[in-house]
Parts: sequence; C-alpha cells; structure tokens
Amino acid sequence: MSNRIDLHLEDEGKLNNAIQRAKEQNIIIPTFKQMIDPSLIPEGIKHKLTDVGLWDLNPLNLFRINWHNEPKESGGRFGGVNYLVLPKELTGIDARIVILLGKWFPTGAHKVGAAYACLVPRLVTGQFDPTTQKAVWPSTGNYCRGGAYDSNLLACDSIAILPEGMSRERFDWLADVAGETIKTPGSESNVKEIFDKCHELRNSGQDLMIFNQFEEFGNYLWHYEVTGRAMLEALAEVMAPGDRFRATVSNTGSGGTIACGDFMKEQFPLSKIVASEALQCPTLLNNGFGAHRIEGIGDKHVPWIHNVKNTDIVTAIDDFGPMGLIRLFNEPAGKEYLASQGVNPDLVDDLHLMGISSIANVLAAIKTAKYYEMDESDVIVTMATDSMEMYQSRLTELTEEEGEFTPTDAAATFHRYMLGETTDNMRELSYVDRKRIHNLKYFTWIEQQGRSYDEIQAQWYDHEYWTSIPGSMEKIDQLIEQFNERTGLLKELG
Repeated sequence: MSNRIDLHLEDEGKLNNAIQRAKEQNIIIPTFKQMIDPSLIPEGIKHKLTDVGLWDLNPLNLFRINWHNEPKESGGRFGGVNYLVLPKELTGIDARIVILLGKWFPTGAHKVGAAYACLVPRLVTGQFDPTTQKAVWPSTGNYCRGGAYDSNLLACDSIAILPEGMSRERFDWLADVAGETIKTPGSESNVKEIFDKCHELRNSGQDLMIFNQFEEFGNYLWHYEVTGRAMLEALAEVMAPGDRFRATVSNTGSGGTIACGDFMKEQFPLSKIVASEALQCPTLLNNGFGAHRIEGIGDKHVPWIHNVKNTDIVTAIDDFGPMGLIRLFNEPAGKEYLASQGVNPDLVDDLHLMGISSIANVLAAIKTAKYYEMDESDVIVTMATDSMEMYQSRLTELTEEEGEFTPTDAAATFHRYMLGETTDNMRELSYVDRKRIHNLKYFTWIEQQGRSYDEIQAQWYDHEYWTSIPGSMEKIDQLIEQFNERTGLLKELG
C-alpha cells in the first residue's frame, strides 16, 4: 500500500460522527471500483437515480462521479464513456483526437471526482469530522466547485477559494452550494495567492482541513485509475486493428489529470505524455511567468503530484487560440462556417461540450500530431474538463470587446488557430529537461509549503514512489465498504 495517501485510523470518535452523519443524511459512499465500472452500483441506487437531476444536491449523485453517465440533464443512468472523436475536417490533421467529456459529471466538470478522492479517504479513516470541521478547497475554478458539491452531498461545511478573475458563472454557482467563498487576487495564474490564503486559514483558529489539489495524491489516484481506465475503454471502441495509440495530452493544472498519462503509458509503453500550459505563462517550457485566459489550469509552479520524470513533451498554447475558438464553436457564424468546411453538423452541434481549457488540450494534441508526423492510423487522447456552460459570460465579454463574430472572423479563426496550429513553443524533454522542471518544485513545495527535502528526492530517484500510489485503491475501497456497512443504509435498499 502506498504511504502517499494516509489511511491510518486517526480518531474513532470522528469516524463515529461521520458514520452517524451519513446515516442521518442517507449518504452511501461509492467505491473506486464503482466509479470505474458503474455496473457494480446496486440496482436500488440506479432505480432511485431515475428521479434525480444530474446537478441536484442529492447524495445519490455521488454515484454519478464517473465518466459513464447517460448524457442527459435528469434521470440518466449509465452507459459507455462520454467522448467525441475529432476528425481531420475539424483539426486539419490525419490523426484522430479522442476527447473525454467532463460535461456529464455532476457540476459539469470532472474535478468533482478529484475532490471526492481527496475527501473520502479522510472521512472513512476518522481523520476528518464532517460534524465539526470545514473542508477547504483551494482552486482556480472547477476543483473548488467539485469540493463544495461533494461537501454538500456529504453533509459537511465548505470553504471554496478561487481567484477573483474567474468567470462570473463560477461565483454564481458557488453562492448556492458552498458554505463560504473566498476570492483571492488575480486570475488563473495566481496560485501562490491561493496558497497564502490557505496559510492564513490554518492560523485562524478555525477547525478545518485543507484539501489542496496540487499536493493531494487522491487527485492523482482518481485520474490514474478512473480517468485512465475510461480512456482505455473509449479507445477500445475507436481503434481498429492496425491503429496506434500515440499520446495522452493534458494541461498540467493541478497535476492530477495528467496522471492518466502514467496509466496509459503502462498500457502503451511507446506512447507519449504531453503536458500543456499557456504561452503567456510558460513555466514548464522556460521557467516563465505571466497571466493568461485559459481558465482553471493554474501555473507559475510545478504541482507536487505531477510525475515530471514520466513526461515526454511540453507545449505552450497561445491563449488567443482557445479564446477565438470558443467563438468559432459557439457563435452562429462560426458554426455555419464549420459546416460549410465539411465538419459534420452533428459534431458542430456538440462543440459546446468543450470549455476553454478543453480547446487548449485539443490544440496541444494537434501540435503533437504535427510534431511526430502522425497519420490516419494514429490516435491521441485528451479530455474536456468542462463545457461552455461556465463561460457564457466570456462570450458576451468578447462580443463587447471585439464586436460581432462575422463569417470573415470565422474563416480567419479556423485557419489561424485550428488548421494553422504549428509546432513552435513545444519541447521534447530530455532527461536534463525533466529534471530541470522537477527541480522547480523545490521553491514552491520545500521552501514555501513545508514538504520535505527527502520526499522531493524520492519523487525523482525512487521508482516505487509513483508506482505504489495505485495500490491505495483497494484499501480505500475496503474502508468505504466498512463505512457503508456501519451506516446500514445498503441493507435497507434490499
């Protein structure tokens, strides 16, 4: 079992409080195995979900924390993995891009899963008491929404922390779900200000626990096991005999999502892991800094849970690309133009399922395909963290700033940012390059956040440091099953 996720029983009293709260609120906790394979979910729960909306604040929606939800707003059950295949007509490359869709998670973003995997191990070990403690969720957007949602469903109070420059929709949503929302200075690039607020809260005398996605290995574990296996399932449907899986592409963000690349590389050892970031803040590419508009990915540091030694490529995406493409994909003139260029109208109608960072992932995938001269037998996988549901205000702002989006704008945007994507601002990492990026962790995590020097060395030199983390899943599931047994709620289902 990995020691990266602490699973010791800390306090029987806290555990009893959590069990009693779960019993009072009719909370049954899903296992990792059920998130990977919803067919394992009890039929009684599936039946009850037919009357529950996807975003409802209902504990049953804990069982919708997976990639297999039926793509409907209410009453859905489970099916295959939700994804799109992006063809040459849209991307300009021969290789196919498979993009998993976070839209069909509760909250409309897959971050609800990462937050769940950070909170639940503490809950079922008596380390976190939902009756007395607040759960704190530092984030650049979707993670704190996921954490607030999970906290609400698990009947504990929450504090969401995110930069003041994030989209208005996030704050409106949090006002109804989070116990408290704290706005920190800046935008998605300003992660240190979020950490500073966490430090302030630790010293405030409040009884709370901070679930910092940038260092919590539950985040890594969830994406390795749940997202990675969903990717494998989608590829089994897409790939034909003779096809080649070539790369997993992800914005680095918290460093959790890219863990699915570690899983995929174990299945396809010749495949690449591509880490992407904003060109306006190219921390991995050249130790750069700055501000950008690719909401939610966070930067100006290297996340503690990013397995840099296993990363093959770094790309940087000009934020003008995603900001232009959200207009192309969602404005009437843009959709009409894409259809005129041979893009399937059904796909055009589905492009709203990709938010800003999702489009940045697609552009990084295009760069990767061009760099490696991939052909029609090659497949790349990436993910859409969220959809345009949280960014409608950005479309309004762009119209106010730039004017109406015309057919000429549509043609220019498509040819410049999709078909015209190039292989500049990317680097294939050598051993020395990887170590340079890894060493950047020292300044954030050792000097500022109090992690140990021995551990940063172990991350680089101890092979079992990363490979041992998936071993936590079985133990966590056992603890969840014991917790559910003590509430007695599963027995009541019959």
